[in-house]
Amino acid sequence: MSGDRESTSFAALRGQLQEAAAVFAGGPDALEGILLGLVDDVDRAVREPLEIFPVCHHSPASATAMARRLREKQPKVVYLELCEDLAPLLAELRNCRLPVAVQAFAGDVDGFPKEWAPLSVVAPITEASAEYQAIAYALDTPGVELVLVDRSADHVFQWDGRHEQPPDEDETAQDARVPEAALHGEAVGVEIGDLRPRFAELEEHLLRHGKVRHWSEWWHQYVEVPLGGSSGDAAVDHDTYRQVMFLVGSLFRRLAPGDGARVRVDEDRERYMWTRMREHLDATGTDPADCLYVCGAFHAASRVEEFGVRGRTGSFTITPRTATPWSYGLIPSSHAAIEAQFGLAAGSVSIASTEWAKALKRTRVKPYRLAGQAGAKKAAATKAVAKKAAPAGPAAPVAAPAAADRLSGFLRRPPVLDALDEAELLGWSVEIVRAARRGGYLASTADAVAVFETSILLAGMRDRAKPTPYDFQDAAVTCIEKDVVPGRRDVRRLVEIMMGGDRIGQVGYEALPPLARDVHDRLEPLGLRLQQRGVRRALLDMASRPELRACSDVLWMLRRLMPHGAARTVMGERRLGERSIQESWDLALGTHQRALIELGYEGVSIEQVLEQRLRRDAYGPSATTTTVLAAVEDATLYLGSRRLADELGTHALKVLAAERGVDGAPEVLRRVRALLAYYRTSEPVLPSWIESFVKSGYAHYCTLLPTAFQDEDATVGQVAAMLGFLFSMESLALSLGCDRTQLELAVGQSHPEDPSKTALLWAAQVQLGTLSREELRGRCDALLADPLVVPAYPRYLSGFVHALEPVPGLADVVVEAVSNAFGRLPDAVLLPWLPLLITTLRSNAAELAPLLIREAGRIFPGRLAALDAWVPPWRTPPVVPGSRRTDSGGHAPRGAALLPLHPAACDALAGLLGCDDGWTTDSGGPPERGALLTARHPEPAKAWEAVLARP
Repeated sequence: MSGDRESTSFAALRGQLQEAAAVFAGGPDALEGILLGLVDDVDRAVREPLEIFPVCHHSPASATAMARRLREKQPKVVYLELCEDLAPLLAELRNCRLPVAVQAFAGDVDGFPKEWAPLSVVAPITEASAEYQAIAYALDTPGVELVLVDRSADHVFQWDGRHEQPPDEDETAQDARVPEAALHGEAVGVEIGDLRPRFAELEEHLLRHGKVRHWSEWWHQYVEVPLGGSSGDAAVDHDTYRQVMFLVGSLFRRLAPGDGARVRVDEDRERYMWTRMREHLDATGTDPADCLYVCGAFHAASRVEEFGVRGRTGSFTITPRTATPWSYGLIPSSHAAIEAQFGLAAGSVSIASTEWAKALKRTRVKPYRLAGQAGAKKAAATKAVAKKAAPAGPAAPVAAPAAADRLSGFLRRPPVLDALDEAELLGWSVEIVRAARRGGYLASTADAVAVFETSILLAGMRDRAKPTPYDFQDAAVTCIEKDVVPGRRDVRRLVEIMMGGDRIGQVGYEALPPLARDVHDRLEPLGLRLQQRGVRRALLDMASRPELRACSDVLWMLRRLMPHGAARTVMGERRLGERSIQESWDLALGTHQRALIELGYEGVSIEQVLEQRLRRDAYGPSATTTTVLAAVEDATLYLGSRRLADELGTHALKVLAAERGVDGAPEVLRRVRALLAYYRTSEPVLPSWIESFVKSGYAHYCTLLPTAFQDEDATVGQVAAMLGFLFSMESLALSLGCDRTQLELAVGQSHPEDPSKTALLWAAQVQLGTLSREELRGRCDALLADPLVVPAYPRYLSGFVHALEPVPGLADVVVEAVSNAFGRLPDAVLLPWLPLLITTLRSNAAELAPLLIREAGRIFPGRLAALDAWVPPWRTPPVVPGSRRTDSGGHAPRGAALLPLHPAACDALAGLLGCDDGWTTDSGGPPERGALLTARHPEPAKAWEAVLARP
């Protein structure tokens, strides 16, 4: 550092700062060291032979200065502060509509903790950014090399651990309420030129004395406008821009708090970048004067020993990457996503984009755009293609090592006050009122006048002659916003849209991964523009267009793999053994383009990705029997793969044998029943794995049954599902060699204490035949007769309702038990008890209540008038075996009484059959006994006798 202070370029500025430090601090103090250190940092960066171009992320002033400098110098090598492993993706930017984000993604980790997965790093790129200008210049100019020199995505997690994001500036920065703000997902954001105070007190001081609400507004007012120029002032020259940005970066760096971990990472990044640049210069022999180093102003004012082309070498070793496999691609981004990612104020990136367009018109600087860039004007693209043929010219003369001091003049220059642009402000006021009326606000011309005047008033209170977009936003909220937002957007959001809106990028077809392109190709018969944002309705009539069945298969797999809303079915369903002939879909693949792109990181086709995910779910450490059976069902339903289904089904046997709980019993029962029904109707024989599963499951649940009845953690629904598996699969299990004695012993060894499980046990005993239905009715009557048990009777009923799953034949007994409770209990007991009954049935047996209701509808009369004379079936006296009812004459009724009273139907049928015999008359004597038919027609009996008499 002593050598740097000997430079005479900034001697005058050093003297002025020493005098100021003496006045403010009363003598030599730490303040003098800080102020002189700022000048030293600027002097050191200016005198570096390899020209450093400091930038701030998404800054129109930086982008304008970059475009101007690139046309002046025409460098042959551009070093860019961006992850070095993202370089192959930059050429695909020409196939995208900005803003987009360059992404590195790792689904499986090797060398990092498993709980970190998946790892994702994104670097958003907008047109109004200096990095895009450098990329467009380097890619479209022959003879120019673009070298990314920052750490790789793997090193981002090696050095930073779980990278913490900066806190939001205020509540408005947390714009996750907008869906577009989540386009980056949970990715770690890296940006070129992260320039923000890390000293909280410093930022608070700047905001308070600058009379602004958040950092983005302060930067726009006090850095962007002076550097980029305005209607009343021209933009600063290149040297002034560099020195000012060096000064700002050094200020924030020297006043940063002592966060050792973060400072160490920043310094390691600077060592990494200068090491890579020196390696490239040594390998290619490029003259540093022909190069340009684009980095954030914070890193441009570096004080590490490795700084510069003549910096210390061999002191920093770049660690190797881990074995984590990384995938790379482009994903759509948006202004809202960038603001949410980096803690910027809502609308700041949109305002920066608007200011970029104004700066280009005012300064007449020609920006660089990639040839064929989506969204660019054809004329601009044509010029870019023509310019691509011209190689980079000779480099501009390099400034002398001792650069002139432009910083002193800039700091002494009074600010140029912009004249009020009444036409622009009036247009804003009229437009926001129009937008507010469309949004449901009762705004009028008077509100437009109020917004106009309030904007001028707020600007004056904040020492500004010209209202900024932030002043106008505050004025619009003050004058138009009401207590309740009538529509979807408030006034603040309407101003953001009016100032440029949230621009959402799109990745072009050519830049998509193979899987995404394959999906679009296979869905092309639908005839829809699925790459555009928004919802598209697709109607598939497979009966008239059989070729759409392939599209239907793709859509069902996308529904399984992608987030909700990407592919939503409106009509049609797909279940085991069932296929719809007509389907209707709402598709939003363009809106969920990031999710589709990230699928491409996992494989080259959606079938491959689905199979990988099914295997990962089935073989994962937290896999249960339910999870594996669900994977079997999905493999059959979406892939139609018998091989994969058999493999996963065999694995389900091992998982079932290792389980010691019954938490998944209901879902296991449901899925096994569905798979059995499917295989029985579609296959000639059952797969061997499902036969083994039924056999093993029968023995498994018999073993766990006594413990489950007594376990307090096992719910009555889970125990009922176990019994449902045992009883419904019993016939198949016995045919495969299982022994029913095992089930009988398991039920006999069960001694539950819970009332609901006790009722469930009684139902199981009825199914096994060890308890008769009359005995069960007697036990229910005894429960109602005991006043101490009556409060717990709803829990018994809950057990009986759950018993309908394994023993559906008990539905009439359950209806009888409920009816007896309502008929026998007095109102003083019934009314307090009724809410408990309803809540118990609703919480514990809601899915079985329809079966109970249907049985009650079958038993009870359908009309109210018949209710008084109705006698419940369980109160009807039983018929004595062998007894017969008789008529008034003492004879049992013989034959059908209805047919003789209405013989016309029988006569017509006899005529059709050619029967001429008349009606027989009843002699009035005792009825004939025995089999009358065999007596009248003895021929068949004699023939059987002859057959049986043969030796």
